[in-house]
Amino acid sequence: MATVELTKENFDQTVSENPFVLIDFWAGWCRPCLQFAPVYEKAAEANPDLVFAKVDTEAQQELAGAFQISSIPTLMIVRDQVAIFSQPGALPEAALTDLIAQARALDMDDVRAKIAAEKSGATDGATGGSGAGESGTPDA
Repeated sequence: MATVELTKENFDQTVSENPFVLIDFWAGWCRPCLQFAPVYEKAAEANPDLVFAKVDTEAQQELAGAFQISSIPTLMIVRDQVAIFSQPGALPEAALTDLIAQARALDMDDVRAKIAAEKSGATDGATGGSGAGESGTPDA
């Protein structure tokens, strides 16, 4: 599969319809981005079962802002609609290959459980989410 150009119009659909998406946030003026491009393309050819996408941060400033991209290139990996990796910097080919293997090996049920545990731990008593703690009983 060729690399997909992501825009704010097709981003949600691409991520929701594909279980494994790699996203390269880049710009045409960025020398490290241009050096990383052939490495990314080679990985895309070697992994035809995955979706390799690119976001031109100049053309898609709103999308780059939504993900707080402050340094490019930034590589993000989304599995089952969960961002499991995001890091700025151009990766060498061996590091990208290893990263993809690690991302493939992740147990997504375990990842979701950890995220849920972190959220419940971080929000205990803070928001109540579903109305818990907001039942009209004052906190002592």
